[in-house]
Amino acid sequence: MAKLNRATIVLTALNLMLLAFSLAQQRPAVAQEVAPLLRARGLEIVDDQGRVRAEIKVLPAQPALKMPDGTTGYPEAVQLRLISSEGGPHTKLVTTEDGAGLVLGGEKGYTQLLSRGADPTIKIVTKDGRERTIKP
Repeated sequence: MAKLNRATIVLTALNLMLLAFSLAQQRPAVAQEVAPLLRARGLEIVDDQGRVRAEIKVLPAQPALKMPDGTTGYPEAVQLRLISSEGGPHTKLVTTEDGAGLVLGGEKGYTQLLSRGADPTIKIVTKDGRERTIKP
């Protein structure tokens, strides 16, 4: 019986020492160091379902692209898109060497502010195809 009590005391003391050692090893949670700069060719933000909801990317020049106004070519551009849960880009902001454009859209149509080339314009287009362009 005395051997059993002695063994119990020794095991209890060992357990207490192991507990004290493991508690001493725990460190408080500390935020990781923030990187001073993020460099990438693009950035995508996704929702819980993995759908892209926002993106920033650099688009290469497209010298052979036919533009709606009849001109050919589109310069390198930086684009920011904010995308709805259904996949529609409701906000698009683009900047190029010769200006910038902003498109705000929704289920009823879109508004485009364009400041590239000769004169800035504002274009309003409804879902049913009605269009109005405002020029200076």
